[in-house]
Amino acid sequence: MTSTLTQLNGTIKQYSWNWQNQKYSVTYETLGQGLPVLLLPAFSTVSTRQEMAGIAQILAKNYQVTILDWLGFGDSEHPSLNYKPEIYHQLLQDFVTDTFNKPIILIGAGHASVYALKLAQTNSNLVSRIVLIAPTWCGPLKVMGLPDPVRNGLRETVRSPFLGQLLYHLNTTPSFLRLMYRRHVYTHESKLTPEFISSKKKITQQTGSRYAPAAFVTGTLDPVENRKQFLELIQSLSIPVFIIIAENAPPRSKAEMEAIAELEQVQSVYLPGTLGLHEEFSETVTQEIQKFMS
Repeated sequence: MTSTLTQLNGTIKQYSWNWQNQKYSVTYETLGQGLPVLLLPAFSTVSTRQEMAGIAQILAKNYQVTILDWLGFGDSEHPSLNYKPEIYHQLLQDFVTDTFNKPIILIGAGHASVYALKLAQTNSNLVSRIVLIAPTWCGPLKVMGLPDPVRNGLRETVRSPFLGQLLYHLNTTPSFLRLMYRRHVYTHESKLTPEFISSKKKITQQTGSRYAPAAFVTGTLDPVENRKQFLELIQSLSIPVFIIIAENAPPRSKAEMEAIAELEQVQSVYLPGTLGLHEEFSETVTQEIQKFMS
């Protein structure tokens, strides 16, 4: 598979994953030496390990850092599966079990945060501590209040051969991607250069790229159903949890982050930025992560 990304000067490998008697190729990259850290990029239409590059390159000075491209995203295989939380729960568990021989520090952005928490809950021996960067659990169209039948219908439409390809194309044009980033991903519009948007556009052009993002956007990949379940998941853990709250996040998303920060066992910090602060302000984010890890 031809990479759409800039290599992080690490070692790129393919993880052969078995799901329902079918093999799939999942890309990951490792750099640095030391205690193992696994970075999980946020789910989005343009999700890739590249968005965690800034954090990875700083942490790699003192840790062995691995970044995963989720199945259906980035450089991993893009099969036309019926994507659902069970797939990613199992993928993460199998990948961590097969790849690491000691407990890892797990860092997740956005929706990936909840999958990280679930892994720690069900496999407490695999994770030593968790960092949540602007965590979310509710897909964009669910946040907007669209009812289940409408969201499910949109997901199936995007999966269809002809109309689905057209709708996906319209939602991945440079102008739409720029709008998306300006509204709730980046805070500094000056960073949304034509070259930056072009690099994001390129991510969406791989064969099969629409299937997994359609599941995320419509809420099909939501790992929990409500805030109560989200908080109970965190409360069930006995390991240290650190959350980075995005000061400029959309109001509903920020409210969820602040609800987490109120839990007794959670350490928290507010940082400038919105849902993409792990990429836009990677240096500041990493400074806070290092304080927590040390």
